[in-house]
Amino acid sequence: MNKDIHLEEKHKEDLERLHNLRLLDDDFMTKVFEDPKCAEFLLQIILKRYDLKVTKSTSQYGIKNLQGRSVRLDILAVDQQNHIYNIEIQRSDHGAGVKRARYNSSLIDANITEPGEQYEALNESYVIFITENDVLRKGLPIYHIERMVSETGEPFGDEEHIIYVNSQIKDKTSLGMLMHDFACTDAKDMYYQVLADRVRYFKEDEKGVTIMCKAMEDMRNEAAREKTLQLAKNMLALNKLSYDEIARVTGLTVAEIKELDTKKPA
Repeated sequence: MNKDIHLEEKHKEDLERLHNLRLLDDDFMTKVFEDPKCAEFLLQIILKRYDLKVTKSTSQYGIKNLQGRSVRLDILAVDQQNHIYNIEIQRSDHGAGVKRARYNSSLIDANITEPGEQYEALNESYVIFITENDVLRKGLPIYHIERMVSETGEPFGDEEHIIYVNSQIKDKTSLGMLMHDFACTDAKDMYYQVLADRVRYFKEDEKGVTIMCKAMEDMRNEAAREKTLQLAKNMLALNKLSYDEIARVTGLTVAEIKELDTKKPA
């Protein structure tokens, strides 16, 4: 009975949290923009390319670097020309640092190239940060970062693009109205119908609410597991406990502990 009460309370908490979520909250944004039509609309506004057609949009796309470090991209979209778009929501300035943009861009290049392909086959790519604050602090609504040849001022032409969108500016331009919609908690207050319909689905439709509550539960479980894995790594670093002892404390299997142990012989 106590378990049922706990689950009911947790469900009420989820519903309250869902009610207050905005597109500026990455766990909500990723569900909305995994719909290719929503991702397409977003990119058309940001890039001012209304002919752009998205063929695929994936949320929480996991990729790894050569050392095996895993990174999850909020949204990874592909258009009809096979251009790649990584869209990230960042409420924290730290999470949208310039080195993070460079890192994401390099990971995309490394993971979309097949062995034996020529470098010229690299897809044109865009890393787009939509930030709650004006991270670059110049008071502009949008920043386009491109490589150039310093001596001539000419574009380098590597087809790698980084864009920062400042959600603080909510004027009557198409981008400003988009940023207004990103700050809304209620679909009826939004300008753009395609986004309002998707938000309304996850907040008001029974099936959509169920999907969103399940997604929030999965995120909680994943966060709890990450915390457990970090605890196990910290215990391994002490070099005082056996695999069995760490497994008993953390609830992980001995096999999982062994896999985490980076100091074990190759």
